[in-house]
Amino acid sequence: MQHIDSVVVVGSFRPEKVIPAQVLSGSALQRLSAHSVADAIRYFSGVQIKDYGGIGGLKTVNVRSLGSQHVGIFYDGIQLGNAQNGQIDLGRYSLDNMAAVTLYNGQKSSGVQSAKDYASASAVYLQTRIPEFRDGRRHNLKLILKGGSFGTVNPSVLYEQRIGERISNSLNAEFLHTTGRYRFSYVKADGYDTTAVRRNGDVRALRIEEGLFGRIRNGSWRAKAYFYNSERGYPGAFVREEPGKFRHEDRQWDTNFFLQGSLNKASDGWYRLSVNAKYAYDYLHYLSDPRLDVTTMYVDNHYYQQEAYLSAAHEFTLFAWWDLNLTTDLQYNTLDADLVNFVYPSRFTSLAALATTFHFDRITLQGSLLYTFVDDSARESGAAAANRHVLTPTVVAQYRPLRGVDLALRAFYKRIFRMPTLNDLYYTFIGNKYLKPEYTTQYNLGATYAKAWPERRFRRFEATLDAYYNLVDDKIIAMPTSNQFQWTMVNLGHVEIRGTDAVVNGSMRFGRLDIDCRMSYTYQRARDLTDRTSPYYGGQIPYVPWHSGSAVVGLSLGDWSLNYSFIYTGERYESSANIPENHALAWYTSDLALSKDFRLRRSQLRASVEVNNLLNQQYEVVQCYPMPGTNVKIIISWTL
Repeated sequence: MQHIDSVVVVGSFRPEKVIPAQVLSGSALQRLSAHSVADAIRYFSGVQIKDYGGIGGLKTVNVRSLGSQHVGIFYDGIQLGNAQNGQIDLGRYSLDNMAAVTLYNGQKSSGVQSAKDYASASAVYLQTRIPEFRDGRRHNLKLILKGGSFGTVNPSVLYEQRIGERISNSLNAEFLHTTGRYRFSYVKADGYDTTAVRRNGDVRALRIEEGLFGRIRNGSWRAKAYFYNSERGYPGAFVREEPGKFRHEDRQWDTNFFLQGSLNKASDGWYRLSVNAKYAYDYLHYLSDPRLDVTTMYVDNHYYQQEAYLSAAHEFTLFAWWDLNLTTDLQYNTLDADLVNFVYPSRFTSLAALATTFHFDRITLQGSLLYTFVDDSARESGAAAANRHVLTPTVVAQYRPLRGVDLALRAFYKRIFRMPTLNDLYYTFIGNKYLKPEYTTQYNLGATYAKAWPERRFRRFEATLDAYYNLVDDKIIAMPTSNQFQWTMVNLGHVEIRGTDAVVNGSMRFGRLDIDCRMSYTYQRARDLTDRTSPYYGGQIPYVPWHSGSAVVGLSLGDWSLNYSFIYTGERYESSANIPENHALAWYTSDLALSKDFRLRRSQLRASVEVNNLLNQQYEVVQCYPMPGTNVKIIISWTL
């Protein structure tokens, strides 16, 4: 009898994406001068990141101008939730343990998936690393230390262990501390340039993730525990007319915990099952003290959210050319707060999706119908909003016109809605329980072409082009009441978006030199059609540039690698009033990263130096929230 060690085959399986998708994974993701998910997503076309300045500033994503609350964020296949305000801060999620970041416009087009996968206008999927053990090893250890400008210290550790032939464990912990203080330039009211220092932007954050991964016959399972705790200052808006007057000493404390698990199993090639479950607890403490900042009113609020979620998805292969999918999700949310006259709302949500896919010779057709039921309740009788029952469809088609040529033409139509958040409905003095859901309608036409020449200098070329037309109806906006200190939420907005996204990827090899390139471009005309009587009717909606794009060039020579990345955001307006006073100039940033691998006897050391905003561009993503100028980061990574 001969005994051989187990062999690990590592690859990247990506099912065919009928609906447009953009992916950053593996070495391409690691080469970017990016350390949070928000940093990486900036390189996708059709995306705007709202960044409120510095490392600790809130960072949310807006895809194709539909609004950040229409973007579903999925962590290892299960959606991250915030029933209170619908905002997910992508700056909190590190890339240290991230295997891939994927953006889908419309929805993911794989077979067995939860009903939540159908329930957003677009979706971002964050896939964390699955342990890999090479050369018969049973343990992996990776230590990373990052440090640099603004007093940043950011150590992390990743430990992976093979418990048995079918079970492995992963522990990832990260700590971040930064003063968040940086200099920036601005133009004073009298017309000359001067400098100031961004203050109260300090952050202290701890993240711990523990994962278990297992294989069963014809399937797999995973379980994850996630813990995040932070304290941060909010530097607030910088008012140029009176610099230094507003100190902005607001503080926020966050504690986020979730425990989630998933099971995937196939049976005899005709049936697949996917089960997901999750429990989440979120605590937020916000303090605004007029004894520290005389320009503010006293606020000392505590919020507590809980979420329970269960999903079961079934895929049936009826024939080689016909798949049928049925999935059901159940979710329960509660929100507690120490606000005056708070109604303590809770929400039960049930989703059911029926989807089908037809595979013909060169044509693929997909269709889905999503049913959503939302039932809110409150402690006070009559304080809860009415129940909602909604049916929303999606239709997708792909056609490959030429045999032997990797060219695909595609189109999709999707109708979806966003339920008002608990803040929209129930926030004291502001909420409006009579709000209607926001509806989005999306139309997309696109093409994808790919060609590979493995033995030539020019090795690979990929290009995608999409044109789209989107509508947002019953958009929820805040309006003042008779009391200017009390606003309320109403359905007034109507937005029309026409746009084009283009992405080109290529790779070349000259001897030992490898070159990888990626370029993206977006054109958007996003018009505010809310009020025909307004003098600003038809203007570009705030913070959406007409033109934007990015470029990434990576060079690899032996153990050395050099990466250059460029991001451009064109002219835009900072208010729905498209007047010169609200006009914002274009800005761009250049980042440069150089790294060297040192191969030791039983380990590997990687040293990197990054220079971000190389040309010291002074810019603002959000008005009056200045971004850092040139800054440096040094990274030491040791893999054992």
